[in-house]
Amino acid sequence: MNEFTMNDLMGLMPYAPIIAVVMTVLVVMIAITIKRSHMVIGTISVIGLNVGLFTLLGQMAGIIDSGALVPTAEQLFVIDNFAQFNMVVIFICALACFTLSYAYLADLDDHKEELYLLMLLSTVGALLMVSAQHLASFFMSLEMLSIPLYGMLAYTYMRRRSLESGLKYLVLSATASATLLMGMAFIYAQVGSLAFKPISMTLVNIFESPLLIVGTAMMMFGIAFKLSAAPFHMWTPDVYEGAPAPIATYLASVSKVAMMALAVRFLIDTSLLALPSVQMLLMVMATLSILVGNLLAIRQTSLKRLLGYSSIAHMGYVLIVIVSIGSAADSISSMYMAIYAFTSIGAFGVVTLMSSPYRLAGEADELTHYQGLFWRRPVLTAVMTIMMLSLAGIPLTAGFITKLFAILAAVQGTNWFLAAMIILGSAIGLFYYLRVMLTLFKRPKQFIEFDVSKQWGLRTGGIMVIAVTAIILFFGVLPNSMIEWASLARIW
Repeated sequence: MNEFTMNDLMGLMPYAPIIAVVMTVLVVMIAITIKRSHMVIGTISVIGLNVGLFTLLGQMAGIIDSGALVPTAEQLFVIDNFAQFNMVVIFICALACFTLSYAYLADLDDHKEELYLLMLLSTVGALLMVSAQHLASFFMSLEMLSIPLYGMLAYTYMRRRSLESGLKYLVLSATASATLLMGMAFIYAQVGSLAFKPISMTLVNIFESPLLIVGTAMMMFGIAFKLSAAPFHMWTPDVYEGAPAPIATYLASVSKVAMMALAVRFLIDTSLLALPSVQMLLMVMATLSILVGNLLAIRQTSLKRLLGYSSIAHMGYVLIVIVSIGSAADSISSMYMAIYAFTSIGAFGVVTLMSSPYRLAGEADELTHYQGLFWRRPVLTAVMTIMMLSLAGIPLTAGFITKLFAILAAVQGTNWFLAAMIILGSAIGLFYYLRVMLTLFKRPKQFIEFDVSKQWGLRTGGIMVIAVTAIILFFGVLPNSMIEWASLARIW
């Protein structure tokens, strides 16, 4: 009996970082029922995430025993190097979003504590998504990420746009989930298995099955919605604009990293990338995402909407990596998404620090709110400038390295048209990123609607934003460590 219990315990060791976050959820629920305290709940949440992160890093370094899990094809979840890399990114992004939320909610008189609970639950879903290798775990973990987001987006319900944001995401996400589930049903009807690996084994005999192609197409539509890839992108700017600033940060970082990792594992493990129809579908979505995202971003006067359209374009760049180099896309796509997530945290972090949940007119999301910011907040301006340069792919920022790898991937796959699309998209993107930077250095307005506190850099949110900026610059100047670490992110 003791031996059986010990074996069970060792079998759970690979999942220790996820279990740490689940335990934190339970502790936070109990703490809320005992006594409401914003500081206590926020502190418990951050401690729990740190325990999970350091446990994971300890396992990766071999300091902490990661158990003796032998992966099998029928397992729901697998903890491999690819999952561990993306889990580290999710933990860091979640910690950043929690620190931004703490400062953002400080002045809110309504209940603040439930937001941490929703964010923790959504983070558990994200951690499970990157390790899912079965259609059942695919759907369950995706819904565990998505359902708390409905409440998170509408959390500042005193603002009409926040309610609208939550409702739009609820309706459209439910539709995408239903489409995804129907696609899974078609694939199961043809293949007779829900696990990723057996699907690849049966593809040899049913390579051009109409049922399989329709099922895969429906699944790709659902995945494209969650990634906000065109033509399933329509919700993105509206939801980003209406969402509370720290939740928009969460949506742009944690949610995108988890969904992209799950999509990459699904496409590689099932070998569906070998289908010409899937390759063509990905190429069309990538091209549309780059054109639609960049061209529509030019017209935006709202910074949050601009960043929303920018995210559509960046998802197109990552899809090009996947369609160009297929099974070798795991490490490059993971590196691209990690840097994109950190850059989004920096850009949305500035918006969060400038915003308040009480402004009925909205948050500091209009470009005019940042006019002349340099003359009163030079360090904050430097942060936003570096984030814009990184998103544009300018040298000496990490965004340049990841975009260079995306072009190299397209060239390696001899997709010259897609390589040209990345260059064209980057050229268009440079225009609106420079427009944001120019606004920061203009003559300041007479009346200032939004501003940060004088000691913003000493608060947790401010420290975190500056730290993310340092990471973007460090990896831009010395990219070798980032490239070596990302090269380990391989799927078994």
